[in-house]
Amino acid sequence: MRLINLGTLQLEEFFDRDVPPHCILSHTWGTEEVTLRAMGTMPIRGFCKIASQLGSTSLRYGWVDTCCIDKTSSAELSEAINSMFRWYSNAARCIVFLADVEIMPYKGDDRIVSEKLWADLQASRWLTRGWTLQELLAPRHVEFFDKNGGRIGDPDSLNFSISAATRISHDELHPDGWQKANIARKMSWAARRQTTRVGDIAYYLLSLFNAKMPPLYGEGERAFLRLQEEILKESNDLPILAPSAKGSAT
Repeated sequence: MRLINLGTLQLEEFFDRDVPPHCILSHTWGTEEVTLRAMGTMPIRGFCKIASQLGSTSLRYGWVDTCCIDKTSSAELSEAINSMFRWYSNAARCIVFLADVEIMPYKGDDRIVSEKLWADLQASRWLTRGWTLQELLAPRHVEFFDKNGGRIGDPDSLNFSISAATRISHDELHPDGWQKANIARKMSWAARRQTTRVGDIAYYLLSLFNAKMPPLYGEGERAFLRLQEEILKESNDLPILAPSAKGSAT
């Protein structure tokens, strides 16, 4: 597993038993997506700065999907997709950057801040993307920041806003809650979410159902059928076959 040294901004590699405590980033990348070969950009520097401040001297490493995974390697990409949920779950902290939310200009008037934040969260792209579903549910400690790096809150303080935007109930936003949800309920969380590739509609749901399967990019909707087959090996809950459970690709 590659991690970013928060002090040097250099990548270092660790094996499972040696992975140090680290902070993990959740973010909806746009045209500025960072790759393994393009470190040191503003999003990464901002993340590293906040991670360092949150963890003090005890948290010296961070993880960002696009620059800590070599996506040119199909084997590494497959391993990453099947390990992603575990990585987010094992991270000491998860920092969520909401690139389309900004609270700083409204600081000082609690009512305006509250109303503006509610509206922005309901419209935030992060709460409608496919991969961010597991990034919301998996981590033990999550903190949300706006586009300028201003702290917004955590899942407890933002519970009602996040629940309204995602249709995941208050109780289900906690590990003990979402893990108890049945198959149909988990599928319903994906109904309004979007992915860039059609296959990702299935891949980001793997860990929610404790399923394993290799990604085959280019297979399209066949990926969702394979996911259902994997789930049915452990359950005969046939309502999962309903096509309305699927999200959409954009």
